[in-house]
Amino acid sequence: MDKFEAYKKLGIDRDVFDFCEGIQRELKDRFEAIGAMAELNQLKVMDAFRKEQVQEACLMGTSGYGYNDLGRDTLEKVYADIFHTDDALVRPQITCGTHALALALMSNLRPGDHMLSASGRPYDTLEEVIGIRESKGSLKEYGISYDEVPLRDDGSFDIDGIREKLLPETKLVAIQRSKGYSDRKSFSVRQIAECINLIKSIRSDVIIMVDNCYGEFVEDIEPTDVGADMAVGSLIKNPGGGLAPMGGYIAGKSECIENAARRLTSPGLGKEVGATFGMMRDFYQGLFLAPTVTASALKGAVFAANIYERLGFETLPAASDERYDIIQAVTFRREDALISFCRGIQAASPVDSFVAPEPWDMPGYDSKVIMAAGCFISGSSIELSADGPLREPYSVYFQGGLTWEHAKYGIMNSLQYLVNDNIVDRNKLR
Repeated sequence: MDKFEAYKKLGIDRDVFDFCEGIQRELKDRFEAIGAMAELNQLKVMDAFRKEQVQEACLMGTSGYGYNDLGRDTLEKVYADIFHTDDALVRPQITCGTHALALALMSNLRPGDHMLSASGRPYDTLEEVIGIRESKGSLKEYGISYDEVPLRDDGSFDIDGIREKLLPETKLVAIQRSKGYSDRKSFSVRQIAECINLIKSIRSDVIIMVDNCYGEFVEDIEPTDVGADMAVGSLIKNPGGGLAPMGGYIAGKSECIENAARRLTSPGLGKEVGATFGMMRDFYQGLFLAPTVTASALKGAVFAANIYERLGFETLPAASDERYDIIQAVTFRREDALISFCRGIQAASPVDSFVAPEPWDMPGYDSKVIMAAGCFISGSSIELSADGPLREPYSVYFQGGLTWEHAKYGIMNSLQYLVNDNIVDRNKLR
């Protein structure tokens, strides 16, 4: 079958097909560079599997208390090897990325301590964790104070502002690697290193926690390679490789991990308990596939940026920018365009393709959010997905794609929906 005929069966017309094929041909060198990075990260993962002697018995699960869970304990050693840390906590009991971050914060801060965000306002769902928005159980309720240092106009760290707001009672400094729903660029690990070096030169005892969500395996190093005391993320994003059905991780210094384990389970129990319910095969295999799955998502992000920038929309990162996470933002400045894009992504999904997503009051957010995510794992954002808050400037945040081929089709279908809804002028494709 002719390639166009295959896309035509899925609703892609000739103008959209030809336009997108032309963009893809221009990206050969970019895609080769992404593949080379995936190769380096694949070798790093393989080395950790070999070093820790991952065996068939590791793929089994436990029930009950989960004592002596070989697979769980070995997997945490593998994560510690990959992130070059003392220890790691990798558990299905960590429900999501926000939970992992809350766990890292609440276990390492005490009443009277001060937390500082060096990367401006954190992601929306952390606002209630911290107490920026009032919520039961927040850090604020426990007497932990908070401040933040806005980024400079150019999106860089405000070094003087950080220096000024580092107080004697500052116990922990948080850095968010990815942009979240903000209009800034995501940070490279090397940019994060500069910030860490400044903080440590002033207060070597301060704990530095990096929200690593969406950034794992995008570069050849991770934040813990450049001095972060903790890197925190979700297993239904990059490191789960699309197979982990739930879970989160914290990799870092021994004391930080011990504190987190005792908060997750109980003082006196810590890492010794926590059954894995037969999930270990998916955790191991997902981690093994993560570098190449992340590369597929990166190719999709680069492809989307080049398509929509060519059509005159604002993109972040820009089409030619280096990539430091898998998220691609496109600003439409129109509510109907944001909704149309998400419906195109949903219609290109393997699960629930017949469903039209609607904006709703999603827990943890302060405005309605529309989310397209027809995924095998509910809410998995390493799979093809797109979402955005219904507020100015009406930006969509696209990420994921277990395979490049699926990411490509999803992006083409988002454009097809915008053309069909007369939001993108068909003449611009010719």
